[in-house]
Amino acid sequence: MKLKTSKQSPAYLKVTIDNPPLNLFDPEIAEELTALITQLENDEELKVVVFDSANPDFFMAHIDLIRSGEFSLEPGSLGLAPWPDVARRFELAPFLTIGLLRGRARGVGSEFLQALDIRFASKEKTKLSQIEVGCGLIPGGGGLERLPYLIGRARALEVIIGAEDFDADTAERYGWINRSIPDAELDEFVDRFAKRVASFEKKAIAAAKRTIYKRVGLAKAEDFNETQNIFFEAITWPETQTRLTNLFKRGLQENVDFELNISKELGHQ
Repeated sequence: MKLKTSKQSPAYLKVTIDNPPLNLFDPEIAEELTALITQLENDEELKVVVFDSANPDFFMAHIDLIRSGEFSLEPGSLGLAPWPDVARRFELAPFLTIGLLRGRARGVGSEFLQALDIRFASKEKTKLSQIEVGCGLIPGGGGLERLPYLIGRARALEVIIGAEDFDADTAERYGWINRSIPDAELDEFVDRFAKRVASFEKKAIAAAKRTIYKRVGLAKAEDFNETQNIFFEAITWPETQTRLTNLFKRGLQENVDFELNISKELGHQ
């Protein structure tokens, strides 16, 4: 299992992403997330879920491009493609989801966090990015839909088309994350917050979350499938194939040092 679950209490679950060396979003992670959300939806005691990473350098690097053809396209319970389906179910779930971000969350790693309700990040060790355009692609896992809701249209265009890394302080200022917290304090802060939420009534948590999303609105469900289809189509574009071939030669998915600084590397092709 690449998602390690740990019950902190009947109402509080911690899920740790552990897929070394880069925490790539691969077909197994996608399948495990589908199974996980189904399990959590049926847990009547659950009130709060915290997602973190076992790797201090990578929360989630990006999608596994080498295995992109292996992802299931079978629609989920909401009729969406598997990952968009899971992400929407997290948004609709009657419990609070929290991302504890330490390390790099790029591409679908950033999109994973966007699908959660709340995001707290390490002030010193966070790098957030939508790198897809720099690879000849577009964000296909919800970034085009959710990021404008979080940070506005102009900043979403800056993030997505610029394909650069953003630190936690800037991400906080933009609204991409809730708070930038000193790394030494991050785990304790998130744990305290989660335990506090877990002490409240589930009906109140669920009603507050549901009503906020109803008032503010969610991205249109049908848009996610359309965007994901464009993403997978873009992988086949000749210009994208040339760019990706060059990136693989330079260390994409193979060289940890290259992946640590991939956003900078994208500007030197």
